[in-house]
Amino acid sequence: MKTFLLLFFWIIPAMTYAACPPLYNHQFNTLQGEKINLCDYQSKPILVVNTASKCGFTPQFNALEALYKKYNDKGLLVIGFPSNDFNQELSTDKEVRDFCKLTYGVDFPMTTKSSVTGKHANPFYQELIQTSGQMPQWNFFKYLILPQGKKVFAFSSAVNPDSPEILDKIKAELK
Repeated sequence: MKTFLLLFFWIIPAMTYAACPPLYNHQFNTLQGEKINLCDYQSKPILVVNTASKCGFTPQFNALEALYKKYNDKGLLVIGFPSNDFNQELSTDKEVRDFCKLTYGVDFPMTTKSSVTGKHANPFYQELIQTSGQMPQWNFFKYLILPQGKKVFAFSSAVNPDSPEILDKIKAELK
């Protein structure tokens, strides 16, 4: 019985933790009050976007939310990372959450504010930058992570989330 308990409570979780590649080995608190562990999503496509509430690209929230509503049940994770790296984000997480929900009806997960560029970028964005070879140049820069991290695509802010160059790649990976 002791061996079983040791296996169940120590070895199996350690194996699961070890099986999570560095790109996914990140956890976040969301503006919606949830926790997200990216290890849970490594078999799914993930669309990652650094956001800002007061940017010319902010209306892209509509397309991001539409993608989330249409494809979340089929396996797509859309996740937003509010950042003030380009000086266009609101001051507090509450202001960001309220703005996104009330103005754009955002239900897809949005993390608490963090940096996404330079030496202060959050560890997940450091991994994204290293893997893709591209740092966000502005708000609403997008990364599409294919399942198992087999490929990471980077898209400029000017590329809409529902553009064929993103959507075709997402659809090819959905169940």
